[in-house]
Amino acid sequence: MEKTSLNINIKEEQLKAQKHIDAQGLRVLVCSGTGCMANGSLNVIERFKELGANVSTLTDYDKVTIVPTGCHGFCEQGVLVVIPDLHTTYVKVKVDDVEEIVTSHIRDGKPVERLLYTDPATGQKIQKSEDINFYAKQTRTALANCGNIDAESIEEAIAVRGYEALAKVLKENNPDAVITEVENSGLRGRGGGGFPTGKKWRSVSKHKGGKSYVICNGDEGDPGAFMDRSVMEGDPHKLLEGMAIAAFAIGSDEGYIYVRAEYPLAIHRLRVAIKQAEETHYLGSNIMGTDFSFYIHIKEGAGAFVCGESSALIASIEGERGMPRPKNIHMAEKGLFQRPTLLNNVETYANVPLIILKGADWFSSMGTEGSKGTKTFALTGEVNNTGLIEVPMDTTLRQIVFDLGGGIRNGKKFKAVQIGGPSGGCLTEEHLDMPMDYDSLKKVGAMVGSGGLVIMNEDTCIVEVARFFMNFTQHESCGKCTPCREGTKNMLAILRKIVNGKGTMEDLDTLEELAHIVQEGSLCGLGKSAPNPVLSTLKYFRDEYIAHIKDKKCPAGVCTAMQTYTIDAEKCKGCSKCARNCPVGAISGELKSPYKIDKEKCIKCGACMQGCPFKAIEKS
Repeated sequence: MEKTSLNINIKEEQLKAQKHIDAQGLRVLVCSGTGCMANGSLNVIERFKELGANVSTLTDYDKVTIVPTGCHGFCEQGVLVVIPDLHTTYVKVKVDDVEEIVTSHIRDGKPVERLLYTDPATGQKIQKSEDINFYAKQTRTALANCGNIDAESIEEAIAVRGYEALAKVLKENNPDAVITEVENSGLRGRGGGGFPTGKKWRSVSKHKGGKSYVICNGDEGDPGAFMDRSVMEGDPHKLLEGMAIAAFAIGSDEGYIYVRAEYPLAIHRLRVAIKQAEETHYLGSNIMGTDFSFYIHIKEGAGAFVCGESSALIASIEGERGMPRPKNIHMAEKGLFQRPTLLNNVETYANVPLIILKGADWFSSMGTEGSKGTKTFALTGEVNNTGLIEVPMDTTLRQIVFDLGGGIRNGKKFKAVQIGGPSGGCLTEEHLDMPMDYDSLKKVGAMVGSGGLVIMNEDTCIVEVARFFMNFTQHESCGKCTPCREGTKNMLAILRKIVNGKGTMEDLDTLEELAHIVQEGSLCGLGKSAPNPVLSTLKYFRDEYIAHIKDKKCPAGVCTAMQTYTIDAEKCKGCSKCARNCPVGAISGELKSPYKIDKEKCIKCGACMQGCPFKAIEKS
């Protein structure tokens, strides 16, 4: 194919954009992702602006610019403030801290040590983000710009090579070569199943002529998952560029971003980015002066978990109730409005521009043989460092938990990790040295899923974890097919029975049988994967289920129904405070003599234990 001339010189635009940034003087980056905004980052920004209004009297810098960014990833430590020119990252910044940062550090050159990150292992204060293990151990590609640029500035996106990949493919004018490059990269879908991205693009591209669509799945309904949200909030132009490249490759002129309405900041920044890109001719009609046009619409979802499933998502965009459809006809043939449709998630599209710029070999040099590149994970639970990470797919669970995560909080012992949310499975200590790739996880009954990692310590009840995820799945079931609708309901009933101390060994057999029925008989992928948390916990922690049933005891001491409160007669002074605090009158006795708890009446609320001044009440 002949090369196409563009009316935009992307290199010149990059130079202009960089001059725009250079003119800002000293840049102070303040995290303005959803998490840090909840911690007051907007107030921090306003205080910086107040103090920086007359910078000549405060600092030696001609100008100080406060830059609101997307998520820095280190959510445990928000609000984060990064001053690149001073090689400094501040954590847990409050409004009252801003003046000290400005006067002590920006003006006088003395870092504010109390606001620096403290390494949990060494107790050492660390000034540079690149010296913090949480950042140093990552390889950021999809997240490379998040936290480093103003997410609402197309100039800043262009300065970090935004739309350069799109310009490259439009100039070379070879859609097939684009698909081949994605195929050779080994990129697999980052939304769950890990289907080869290039193969999907190739199948849609075969249907030449007529209308086709490009869809981005930004629904992200898993509890504890926020990877896609962070990309949409922190680097929306990278997503738009990835979608535009995909559209060029398959011959589409229209696309949709399906994003849950609970992500208002992501929606706002996407709308801003689309408007900017259309005004500067990186989206819309005749992009960069070529005959290629591509329009992107935003569809706000109502928050139904099932709309993360492809056919339910399409139904929702079409204005129907979001319910799965039989997949006897592939989306590549008949998807949105019965036309050929390409659907990938946010992270998948975000990887495409760099693959085009740096080449398939660069991307495939990371990861494992069957799982190339990097993967983002939302690291939550009982680790010292929670937040958003991106690592090569050959990274082990041990490296994630103990290097990036900084180990288990309060010196507790690692017990397990739930990966992939309600559709995922449970990994144990024996899996710590296993790489976090698609194929390895599948072999042990887990899955990458969207990338949520919930870390659990020795005080976590595994049966309660299974009940929690089954409760979520059952609540979110669309009810269309009987196996999922009724199967999850009955599985939840059994799990509730077990955590309430009323389970039987026959219940375990029934639970497993139901799990396989739901797995095999459900209509959609979400229903088929719903039993995974139960099956994996039964496999690796069956002894905990048995303890709940036979011993009527929760080994972790979490399940309220099996807790027992007793009063140590030697410690009790007979003050009667426990009896007065008990809401059901289960405690009796005489003043200055040991009191007793009636176990039949006790509702195990813990009010007595919390209020005892002599610590005479014990829980077992």
